[in-house]
Amino acid sequence: MNTKRNIVFVHGSCHGGWCWKKILPFFNPNEFNIYTPTLTGLGDRSHLVNEFTDLYIHIEDILQIFEYEDLSDVILVGHSYAGMIISGVAEVIPDKIQLMIYLDAYIPQDGKTAFDLVPGLIDLYRGRSLKDQNKPWLVKSYTPDEFGITNPEDIAWMEPKLVPMPWHTHDEPLKIQNEKAKKIPRAFITSAEFGEGMFERQGVDEKNKWDYYYDIKRGHDVMITAPKELSEVIQNIIR
Repeated sequence: MNTKRNIVFVHGSCHGGWCWKKILPFFNPNEFNIYTPTLTGLGDRSHLVNEFTDLYIHIEDILQIFEYEDLSDVILVGHSYAGMIISGVAEVIPDKIQLMIYLDAYIPQDGKTAFDLVPGLIDLYRGRSLKDQNKPWLVKSYTPDEFGITNPEDIAWMEPKLVPMPWHTHDEPLKIQNEKAKKIPRAFITSAEFGEGMFERQGVDEKNKWDYYYDIKRGHDVMITAPKELSEVIQNIIR
């Protein structure tokens, strides 16, 4: 009988499945089945990006992982923008998810877009749009230092892997209405001011609504800056 835990790590904007590489050695392969898919149009699938790449394609990417890997009892981890994705997945297949972990992630609200959740983000995206390349539907990636990376080796490793973000991932509203999905245990790990800002914008009682809450404060891309510490926090949550 297979007693290993299934964990699906979903990356955020401009990244790919590659961003979890540093955390993997801290998960015993005898205890865990780890999946680190890359979303359509990003990372090693960046050649597939087009003007129709949107939030719902990314939700479908993760639903397909569940389908083709025959996954159930999954611990679903979403970093940053992927808070929208894992919430969308839970709306469709709540019975296959054991726990949801939001890693410095967007906290979706019913009927709202990512742009709605983060004031000023739409203006920032407009300013970074690749209009000069006739691709207004693509947004220039943040730099490693903007993601909180300071180690020169990490910067050199990340920089060529970061890619532009499809605009329509952020302008589509997400429905959060499935009552079963609302009952899935959930945890929030904040690793930068981003997560605290999400709580502040959504109300002072937001932290109290979570089953688990951890504060690491090692930069937004904590899976790169502090992979051992992050892995310990995740494993502490799920055990």
